Amino acid sequence: MNRKYTFFAVLFLIVTTLVAPLQLAAGEAASIHNKQLIYDEAGLLSQEAYNELNALANQYGVENETDIIIVTVNNESAIDVKRMTQGFYDEHAPGYDKPHGNAVILTLDMHARELYLAGFYKAKLYLDDKRLDRIRDQIAPDLTAGNYKQAFETYIQTAHEYMGFKPGVNPDNPFYKVWVQLGISVLIGGIIVTAMVYRSGGRVTVNARTYEDAASSGIIDNEDTYLHTNTTKRKIEKSSSGGSSGGGGTTSGGHSHSGSRGSF
Repeated sequence: MNRKYTFFAVLFLIVTTLVAPLQLAAGEAASIHNKQLIYDEAGLLSQEAYNELNALANQYGVENETDIIIVTVNNESAIDVKRMTQGFYDEHAPGYDKPHGNAVILTLDMHARELYLAGFYKAKLYLDDKRLDRIRDQIAPDLTAGNYKQAFETYIQTAHEYMGFKPGVNPDNPFYKVWVQLGISVLIGGIIVTAMVYRSGGRVTVNARTYEDAASSGIIDNEDTYLHTNTTKRKIEKSSSGGSSGGGGTTSGGHSHSGSRGSF
């Protein structure tokens, strides 16, 4: 009987020794990836909306190993929105797994009605100036209309989506869309099947030259007549978000970043 109890006691100690570190690691991972990523100082979101967006940012942040951050301020001191974004990064030191690491930040200045997007480290590479411009163009209409939750959700999802494309390519290229790729596949398949059906019925060997007398046939005369030239003017559309892109830069702490600036 004593041997039986001893066996179970040893087994319990072994299991505890193996499981405890796993639980500790899981707890540490949860604390790392369940953090504050929304700083709504301007009070634009309800508590429910805040919780949903913060959870979404954490979820996609883990997948991209990048903090996806939103900062809203009333900015009564009228500090430049780009400087505010740089100062936030220097002071708060965000990053997926270390201070001053991978991060993308959207700063909303409610006083000047301006926004600034900045990508640091991995986000600087995958969310360059042009991609941040595209994100800004997508969220600006909702920001103008006061649909802040929708705009922030679009920002988080689009930043996540764009980081799935290798740098240097246009993530909005139709050829990267699944439905376009499917349509092209169906079209190519249809062409192949049509060609196979056509060939299965035998090839036509008779054409216009079959009964042509090459010795007596020929072109008698030809003439080209110039009529006129048409010129069409097209209006160049401007960005709906207004303002200039602003580009990236370097914080006072020495952290370089991509950037996009505009109004809403």
